Amino acid sequence: MKCCFLKGKLARTFYFLAVAALPIPSALAQSATAAKLLVTSPVVATQTVTLAGNLRAEANAQNDRGAVADGLKLNHMLLQLKRPEDRQTALNERIQAMHEPNNPAFHHWLTAKEYGEEYGPNPADIAAVTKWLKENGLQVNRVSDSGMVIDFSGTAAQVNSAFKAQMHTLDVAGVKHLSNMQDPQIPAALANVVIGVSSLNDFRPKPANKGISSARIDGASKAVVARTVAANGVKSDYTADSATQLVVPDDLHTIYNFEPVYKNGITGKGQTVVVIEDTDVYSTGDWYTFRGVFGLTKYTKGTFTQVHPGGCTDPGDVIGNDGEAILDAEYASAAAPNAAIVLASCADSETTFGGLIALQTLIDQDLPPSIVSISYGECEAGLGQAGNASFNEAYEQAAAEGVSVFVSSGDEGAASCDAGGDFAMTGITTSGFATTPYNVAVGGTDFSDTYSGTVSQYWKKNNNATFGSAKSYIPEIPWNDSCASTLITNVEGYNVPYGANGFCNSPLAEEYFETVVSGSGGPSNCAYGHPVIFRPHPENGGTCEGYAKPNYQAGAFGNPKDGVRDIPDVSLFAANGVWGHYYAFCYSQPATGTGGTPCTGDPVNWSGAGGTSFAAPIVAGIQALVNQSTGTSQGNPNYVYYALAKQEYGGTGNNSCNSSLGTGADSSCTFYDVTQGDNDVNCIWYNYESYNCYRPSSNFGALSVSGTEYEKAYNSKQGWDFATGIGTLNVNNLVTNWNKAFQ
Repeated sequence: MKCCFLKGKLARTFYFLAVAALPIPSALAQSATAAKLLVTSPVVATQTVTLAGNLRAEANAQNDRGAVADGLKLNHMLLQLKRPEDRQTALNERIQAMHEPNNPAFHHWLTAKEYGEEYGPNPADIAAVTKWLKENGLQVNRVSDSGMVIDFSGTAAQVNSAFKAQMHTLDVAGVKHLSNMQDPQIPAALANVVIGVSSLNDFRPKPANKGISSARIDGASKAVVARTVAANGVKSDYTADSATQLVVPDDLHTIYNFEPVYKNGITGKGQTVVVIEDTDVYSTGDWYTFRGVFGLTKYTKGTFTQVHPGGCTDPGDVIGNDGEAILDAEYASAAAPNAAIVLASCADSETTFGGLIALQTLIDQDLPPSIVSISYGECEAGLGQAGNASFNEAYEQAAAEGVSVFVSSGDEGAASCDAGGDFAMTGITTSGFATTPYNVAVGGTDFSDTYSGTVSQYWKKNNNATFGSAKSYIPEIPWNDSCASTLITNVEGYNVPYGANGFCNSPLAEEYFETVVSGSGGPSNCAYGHPVIFRPHPENGGTCEGYAKPNYQAGAFGNPKDGVRDIPDVSLFAANGVWGHYYAFCYSQPATGTGGTPCTGDPVNWSGAGGTSFAAPIVAGIQALVNQSTGTSQGNPNYVYYALAKQEYGGTGNNSCNSSLGTGADSSCTFYDVTQGDNDVNCIWYNYESYNCYRPSSNFGALSVSGTEYEKAYNSKQGWDFATGIGTLNVNNLVTNWNKAFQ
């Protein structure tokens, strides 16, 4: 959409399209024998082990404000269990087989009950754990059908008695929090079956969206656009103001080639996309306004409903997070306009993210949703070992049930533990919501037309009736607002971002570009173990390890031989205005500071934002088109994504699919390979220690794989890269080629 410069209860029963679980050949079925017993000795309260890696860095003496009241009720804590090793090995093999077309187990998805019976812990072990909880006065609310999660509640005193983890109030930068002050302990007899409590604190995951209304981003965008227009000699009718383009559904459809799919009747009809939230929307009317103004109402089967799975507590309207909820629902519908969009939300408990409660309940249903989108994140180190295990296990169960899970990679480059800050401080980190092997991690790009001075080549001067103005596919770069971006650095007349004479230490950067806002990507490096502890000084070197590299990612051209899971997998436009492009959405929340505004008149006056939280539900919507086209749910789509990428890129890359070619890219490409730009962010040393920060002099440096030389974290390049993954999507070719992935 061309514009001037930017100066939501359903009945208890709801329906999902799902493939019924089919019997598989007996040779592939699990043995009917019970799982190996893991609790083999008496549970003795005085014989304990510590569950390391489950303590927030903020839980330190500096922030401590004392113990909470003993009677404080802590509801819906989730105790994560683990299965015997032989069952874990068998489950890994089963999921792999489910995604291999020539395997007899292909797409023979499990039910939650089958999953628990065939791959869960021994019922006697579960009984031993629940007995221990009850003996400590804790209330067992529910054991999941998978047998892997126990939902329990109790008071702070009971938690302290059971887990030896005192609950205290913290004051972190003026904000009150609740947290355990010690790593929890459990009886040694239970150590083989218990991983830990998914969370014993109220540090909430962050929505992966970034508004464009702040002075910094607004000013940054004006500065970049103005300088780029001048530097490239763009025609006078494309000034710094008129060069700015909002992205609306019509633009999305043109840029990523949706229209041929829609013309073939593949519109998401009969499919359901679930967006996971911890809030309801402010107004369901916003969703209908969005569809009406942007021409989506011609797809008459599209619906929007809100549910609270399993009768969980309705969170109501959580101001601020409700902006995430409505944009997820709107842009999932923008991609799959005839699909049923279901917002599934549960209220946050004192220590548990409501979205995790909702997800866990959904995958335990007889008919789980076939597509789920999650636009929240928290770094692996922040989630802790048990928190990472909770998301990993939930997504693993989803994959075994045929559920496709799409997760925002994050909005802070490779510095996810520093989300919301002005600089990276604690090194290269990634979101534990996105790094599991069982989900698609969706990264973010921007358009390079402003940088290259080709705005008029790709955008019409006037909008059409539904406010679209994109002419075609547009070359892309990684989304990056930081002064460490080499493209921004060069446009501003600097050679490098670091050093005394580098851009990040200039007055302009200090005013507008000192930020970690950027599409996230990086290696998993703290899914297990515990990180370096900052309280407030580094205390030890940590024991962190990342998830092992999944089979589908191994051997992908460009993907490093680092032995760990790397993200993102694919990307889509997600920028928030630094190069003049961002999304418009309808969010009529009137509360001050939310970014909400009435959805009236020209959408240039509506809410605007960017973030991988837009990209994730859009790619989830694209999956609804795939599922409709193939007639079946697909489980983890990464098996197909990477197989198609290997066909396209081979072992040396494919220059004809380079995104920089724009309209010159080959029409057969499934992926557009983004090769220009980076998602590097500015950084600073922490207590005179360099954590992946190349800072040869002065104040700010650039996040780097090395602290002693400049190795950007990370640069885009040919094939897979940490900045954009495989690349972005040609939707028509993806849908057309889906079943050709393993030919």
